[in-house]
Amino acid sequence: MRISKSDIETLAQFRYALRQFLRFSERAARQAGITPQQHQLLMTIKGMQGRNWANVAEVAERLQVSHHAAVALVTRAQNLKLVKRTQGKEDRRTVQVSLTAKGEDLIAQLAEMNHHELGQLANILLKQLQSIAASARRRS
Repeated sequence: MRISKSDIETLAQFRYALRQFLRFSERAARQAGITPQQHQLLMTIKGMQGRNWANVAEVAERLQVSHHAAVALVTRAQNLKLVKRTQGKEDRRTVQVSLTAKGEDLIAQLAEMNHHELGQLANILLKQLQSIAASARRRS
């Protein structure tokens, strides 16, 4: 069964709303003096469940970049004094990347802005997701 024109329109609107949010978030990061990737790095570290650090492999996975790119991103953020590296306590081969006070302040500011913007788009996104889910259920 082919996907309907209506389903494609819903997908297109959903992608548009997501892109609006991402563009807002990217602009906010740049206005705060960091790149969107650095913002994602800070969010990844702060968002680790149950701890306040991430290792480079986790950063690479969460950001969907190569290990080498993650190391370079961490180095640039460290040069800006947003993150610090420490040796793992349990596994000394592991490098733990955590936020500095400056990084904590910046991610709190950006998260507040993003949270507000996402709240503005929530009803649109939810409606479209519900429509997509209902269509997917009908197709299976």
